[in-house]
Amino acid sequence: MMATEGPFLAAVIARLADPTINLAAYGVAFAFAILIESPVIMLMSASTALVTNSQTYRKLRNFMHVMNVTATAFLLIVLIPFVYEWLTIRLLGLPPEITRLTYGALWILLPWPSAIGYRRFLHGLLIRAGHTRLLAYGTTLRLGVMILTAISLYTLWDWPGAWIGAASLSLGVTAEALVARIMAAKTLRNLNTNKNLSTTNVDDKLNYLEIVKFYYPLALTSFISLTVQPLLTFLMGRAPSPLESLAVFPVVHSLSFFFRSFGLSYQEVALAVLQENRENFPRLARFALWLGLATSLGIASIAFTPFTIIWFEQIAGLRPELTGLASTSLKILVPVPALSVFLSFLRSIYIQARMTSLITAATVVEVLTLAILFILLGWTLDMPGVIAAFYAFLGGRLAGVLFLLKDIKKCELV
Repeated sequence: MMATEGPFLAAVIARLADPTINLAAYGVAFAFAILIESPVIMLMSASTALVTNSQTYRKLRNFMHVMNVTATAFLLIVLIPFVYEWLTIRLLGLPPEITRLTYGALWILLPWPSAIGYRRFLHGLLIRAGHTRLLAYGTTLRLGVMILTAISLYTLWDWPGAWIGAASLSLGVTAEALVARIMAAKTLRNLNTNKNLSTTNVDDKLNYLEIVKFYYPLALTSFISLTVQPLLTFLMGRAPSPLESLAVFPVVHSLSFFFRSFGLSYQEVALAVLQENRENFPRLARFALWLGLATSLGIASIAFTPFTIIWFEQIAGLRPELTGLASTSLKILVPVPALSVFLSFLRSIYIQARMTSLITAATVVEVLTLAILFILLGWTLDMPGVIAAFYAFLGGRLAGVLFLLKDIKKCELV
């Protein structure tokens, strides 16, 4: 459900004034927001793996607050005018009209990092307690608030499309964080009365040093992996067809994310099941295989059929001259949803085995492969920026999966 946000907002922005510029600005703002929130992304995995009683809950809750404040402070630093100008104009080389719209969108996204961190921390507790259905209810509310905000601003206010997209995301995730706290109330009461979330043999005590040792490789992993979108934005700005590429990229990326999202969700599910009983590994592996095949077949059903024109022109609202670029990009990404499922499953195994540093190493391999491939394709062979970007994305994801497969036997599950 969360993955429907991107296509919906891209479709709204594409139907407003100056769609190409606003789609590009929205994509840049979202790339910045994702990068800044990256340290808090893995709080869901951390709370799923570490919180078992009142003591571990309080320790990780305090850690979560520090991470949220830090992420918000980084966004405020980016918004300092001379820092922002250096990043967007001198470093990224963005056109002035995109720079202006992106600046306003980032101010609107200021609540985003803390809301994401708090929500993911609570969702980890709910997953560990077996209340996964509640996550879907919260996401339904998030989507409802986002859609209502987008439609209201579209109808009543003369805002740029990039700002409408940012406001919809910001209000939606804030509402979801608030309702997550309400839904987690019973779980928190159980923790505060020292009722464990699990009967497995987990240490009853947890100190901040142990949290940092466990978490920093995960935070570094999410930071490195989430540099992909800002990195590709930077590289596309200096490759052939920069404006067209920046406009098409968020539309195709958000559609592919819908199919990749099933794999992202699988990481916490597999982790929770492995924590309960490691003998569940064969069934989890079979499920990952079928899930990966199903998600890649799903995106292929759009990429290689006439529906691709219907999607990009009639639903996403792209101009016909951009549709060809978008269609080619989507075909490149067909294997990526399956690779994302396998990557999430492998990560869950390494997290369960407390071997999080290898996850970081795999992410470094993925991003380095991506950068090298883009430089070769986009800057050396003069391939259109967005085409080079998605070829590089595919190659990097494959490299990350292969790296984790190389050391999988060290986890003593296979």
